[in-house]
Amino acid sequence: ISPQTETKASVGFKAGVKDYRLTYYTPEYETKDTDILAAFRVTPQPGVPPEEAGAAVAAESSTGTWTTVWTDGLTSLDRYKGRCYHIEPVAGEETQFIAYVAYPLDLFEEGSVTNMFTSIVGNVFGFKALRALRLEDLRIPNAYIKTFQGPPHGIQVERDKLNKYGRPLLGCTIKPKLGLSAKNYGRAVYECLRGGLDFTKDDENVNSQPFMRWRDRFLFCAEAIYKAQAETGEIKGHYLNATAE
Repeated sequence: ISPQTETKASVGFKAGVKDYRLTYYTPEYETKDTDILAAFRVTPQPGVPPEEAGAAVAAESSTGTWTTVWTDGLTSLDRYKGRCYHIEPVAGEETQFIAYVAYPLDLFEEGSVTNMFTSIVGNVFGFKALRALRLEDLRIPNAYIKTFQGPPHGIQVERDKLNKYGRPLLGCTIKPKLGLSAKNYGRAVYECLRGGLDFTKDDENVNSQPFMRWRDRFLFCAEAIYKAQAETGEIKGHYLNATAE
């Protein structure tokens, strides 16, 4: 880095810790339809004003850091920062408050629940200004919801695949959900389908554990489906959990 660049970076800049509420507590802010809104139950540490605690939550879950940095001037914090726009006491609790925080949509990756919750309920729970913190409510705007692709098809396609119309589809989750070998899991699938169910499904805890690998489960379930179909003359199905693949 050149001395000239160093000079430019340091002009008008003074390092040091400052109150979050000076930047992130904005009671005059009017929320937008596109904002993600969060309501936090906040218990500040003794001596910390509720406005500072609420602002700290907004800062740490968006653009804030513990000190002033010169690189703040390289972006528009006013556009991207979270804002604590309202604080109200919790009835019957002298030390607890509800802090309402608005987040601009551009802070979040489209279609990513992981990114959204990592930002909003990430390391902010270990923040020193807070004795306790809990996310009470969350409003996700339609503008963000529409970025999620959702399931590729709906109930009509499922009915078409199973050739079942005019009645509810009947299915179940295989139990015990954990501990069965792939062969015994397939046996349970067969018994359920042979007994009259339209489909069976994996529990959300079932992925590819040592006692039953995903590929083995797939093969035994496929065998069970083909056998049940041959014996009943009906189309059968099994929903495999592939979220860990």
